Amino acid sequence: MAKSLVIVESPAKAKTIKKFLGRNYIIEASVGHVIDLPKSKLGVNIEKDFEPEYITIRGKGPVLKELRKQAKKASKVYLATDPDREGEAISWHLAKALSKDQENIKRIEFNEITKNAVKKAIKEPREINENLVDAQQARRVLDRLVGYKISPLLWQKIRKGLSAGRVQSVASKMIKEREEEINAFVKEEYWSIEGIFLKEKKESFEGKFHSDPEGKKELKNKDEVDRVLKAVDQKDFEVTKVKTGQKRRSPQKPFTTSSLQQEASNKMGFSTKKTMSLAQQLYEGIDVKGVGTVGLVTYIRTDSTRMSKDAAESIESFIKEEYGDKYLDAKGGKASTVNRGGQDAHEAIRPTDVFLTPSKVKGSLKRDQYRLYKMIWERTVASKMEKALFNTLAVDLDCKGYVFTASGSQLIFKGFMEVYSFSTLSEDTILPEMKEGEKVKAKEMKGNQHFTQPPARYTEASLVKAMEELGIGRPSTYSPTISTILTRGYVERDGRYLVPTELGVLVTETLDEFFSEIIDVNFTAELENRLDKVEEGTVEWKTIIGEFYKDFSKMLENAEKHMEEIQVEEKTGETCEKCGGDMMIKYGRFGKFIACSNYPECKNTKPIVDKIGVKCPQCEKGEVIKRRSKKGRLFYGCDQFPECRFVSWNPPVKEPCPKCGSLMVLKKTKKEDKHECTNKECGHTEILKEES
Repeated sequence: MAKSLVIVESPAKAKTIKKFLGRNYIIEASVGHVIDLPKSKLGVNIEKDFEPEYITIRGKGPVLKELRKQAKKASKVYLATDPDREGEAISWHLAKALSKDQENIKRIEFNEITKNAVKKAIKEPREINENLVDAQQARRVLDRLVGYKISPLLWQKIRKGLSAGRVQSVASKMIKEREEEINAFVKEEYWSIEGIFLKEKKESFEGKFHSDPEGKKELKNKDEVDRVLKAVDQKDFEVTKVKTGQKRRSPQKPFTTSSLQQEASNKMGFSTKKTMSLAQQLYEGIDVKGVGTVGLVTYIRTDSTRMSKDAAESIESFIKEEYGDKYLDAKGGKASTVNRGGQDAHEAIRPTDVFLTPSKVKGSLKRDQYRLYKMIWERTVASKMEKALFNTLAVDLDCKGYVFTASGSQLIFKGFMEVYSFSTLSEDTILPEMKEGEKVKAKEMKGNQHFTQPPARYTEASLVKAMEELGIGRPSTYSPTISTILTRGYVERDGRYLVPTELGVLVTETLDEFFSEIIDVNFTAELENRLDKVEEGTVEWKTIIGEFYKDFSKMLENAEKHMEEIQVEEKTGETCEKCGGDMMIKYGRFGKFIACSNYPECKNTKPIVDKIGVKCPQCEKGEVIKRRSKKGRLFYGCDQFPECRFVSWNPPVKEPCPKCGSLMVLKKTKKEDKHECTNKECGHTEILKEES
């Protein structure tokens, strides 16, 4: 009896599925796409209604040959690529390449790589969804037109190796515009007043200024603060209002691709690329001790927060068993359910088996795999649990019309926070019992100066969040988009933050001048919505391409005529010690560097040294310079490396410690900036004023 052939993309996925199916199945991997647009040319026939010119990807010939061989012998062929547009397109290409007679070729999909899910999918094969394929083709052709038509212009006018992209150029523009907002920001002074109040029994508590007798709440300068302090410091206050109550804190919904990337970045410092790589490993299968190889999480590219009815019931059963009925949200929690076979088969990212707790699989996972799985598992379980409950107390205090407020809260039921360890919980602030008409004394008052802060630079997490909110890109594109703009040198990391480079600003400004509509946020979001309609089957994909290209071709024509050449290389004034040529500042994949103008005959290069004006405290010969680690993180080291190996993650300052003479470094926190002694035994710190 002939065997059935199951084709997946990944060898790891194939290895997992092979253990679920019996001897009557052969499992093969296509290793991603086997057919795509050519790299060497546009590959889109504009004259023939934008027909794509697909070819077998170089190096994939032997893979396709083996798949054809296996398909001929098989009784049935099951295409089990990922359950999304790209997976559907891979299956479509495979079906066309394997056989002209496609009656025995069927598409199957599963949201999780578990034995039950795979076997169920085999029993429910379907035809390839042409709408999904067309939606993917539309995106692919649009990206190809933008990239392959604009990039050559950038090569001619600026320098070789540059690229433009439908989504990447918008992301670069967002980062550039945020930097401009920060540079244009004018900070404004404001003040607050904090007081320590004392009851008769010497019970103390903190309160904050709320309003003056005229109802004014803002304190803009020290004179206004001094006026309040003069009126109330060391005076008696009357408790004019006491409000007791309760507040509830709700769990968050289960993870989507975007929220997983954001949480992993904020809580564990993972890049979007790292998060998706680890999540892919958990999805494709892990050999769990005592269980075997199994996919630990459901499909990782999704914008849904729903989960299947079976999964929800399993999680509810787990909560009752492990924590008790009172911890289960009787209303169903944050995750809504969807019946299998419904129109929306996608789910949130969740554990495939809630009873495989993080502690049970920890010994089978690498450290970061475990941390990510723990986060996914906890967030999913928490979403079906009761809210956390707090008792609250708020009081108003009055002295001659000057009102101060004090508030406190105390956790009385942890609810979902019993499970979700990644949720921050501030310490209880407990106020003493008070009643209206009671007198308290202002023991100590302090005015605090503040300045309004500019918007924060984007981190990977906040950029993903902004792109999602604006409707730019889709779950599968966030990570590769950020990786591309970093690799191209349009953006660089400054700690956790993304900062535009000179090259990035130059390219973005050039594109904004000639292709402003293409890199407009609203236009890009609206285009994404139209592409989604192709998936729904309400719009023909070539119609969208045709409408887009009509305006795009005019922009191209204008750019070819009027875009001026820009000189991005500049002379340093130095002479090459090898050939006598001029040394130039050039741009490379990892930023700016100095190179000989006679390249390629002379290949002399040097790094650009960014001195901070501080002598090396270790060797006292060299100077401290800014450097970057292999992962792009900024640090400070001696320019005499490798002879001197001084390094510091924080910028050193010129003045030594006034107490012990050791090196002082600048440390920045959300609350304050300070100079701190590097000698731990000394521990001297100097808080910097906000003005500086």
